[in-house]
Amino acid sequence: MIKVVGVKFKTGGKLYYFAPNQNETYERNVPVIVETARGVEYAWVAHGVKEIEEDKIVPPLKPILRVATAKDTEKYKAYEAKKPEYIRICKEKIFKHELPMKLVDCEFSFDNGKVTFFFTSETRVDFRELVKDLASAFHTRIDLRQVGIRDETKYLGGIAPCGRVCCCAGNMPEFKKVSVKMAKIQNLSLNPGKISGLCGRLMCCLGYEIEHYTEASKQMPKIGSEVGTPEGRAIVASVNMLKMEVKVKREDESGGWLYKDYPVSELRFKKPAPKKQEEEEDDEDETV
Repeated sequence: MIKVVGVKFKTGGKLYYFAPNQNETYERNVPVIVETARGVEYAWVAHGVKEIEEDKIVPPLKPILRVATAKDTEKYKAYEAKKPEYIRICKEKIFKHELPMKLVDCEFSFDNGKVTFFFTSETRVDFRELVKDLASAFHTRIDLRQVGIRDETKYLGGIAPCGRVCCCAGNMPEFKKVSVKMAKIQNLSLNPGKISGLCGRLMCCLGYEIEHYTEASKQMPKIGSEVGTPEGRAIVASVNMLKMEVKVKREDESGGWLYKDYPVSELRFKKPAPKKQEEEEDDEDETV
């Protein structure tokens, strides 16, 4: 076992482990100065000292240099205040060089040794001249990193269709695989406008309850199939996998349809045989 402190560099960001200082205590959300592969960085404590298995860390374990002082915090806030101006100048340089790229965000190393600009682009971009121009303007080392469209939304944030802050910007350290099959299993509309997030890709939340829906779908009859009910044979009109209920319909004497809800446990039908692992892999839909 090894003692570590969990640290994050931004809200909703990935959790990283650092070695604690024996002479300091670490409370949640307290700012700290840490040593990383990119240099010295300003971060926040996600959780205090705890012991974990050594195989859960990537050696060597970098140290927490100190709890951030008031001077450190002032320095960090000064960097954040400069971001709009740096982004404005970088956009002007991009326009000047006529590059097919969209600037998303920028970050400053805490030792002021480097400025990193993040951008999106549909193609590979030759930005060598842009880097020279930016280095001349800012008199520091410049790093340009191309990110994906999901990362753009994570950096910029926004309000999702559900009315909450986008998951990727608020509480999702890492992106997880999402597929159209998840929407199908949950009986959601396959209209791209209904299942897509601000980034234009499938909503991350499709994967939150997929385990429940996957297991529940194995207990449900197919829509349009015939099932036995306490009142006789009927046709499945819809299923509710949260309540584990099935809505069925049967024709009445006048030729219309009568609808009624039943718990799935009260119905008689032949459950589909479980697929083999190879068949399930072949049936996977491509991630969008």
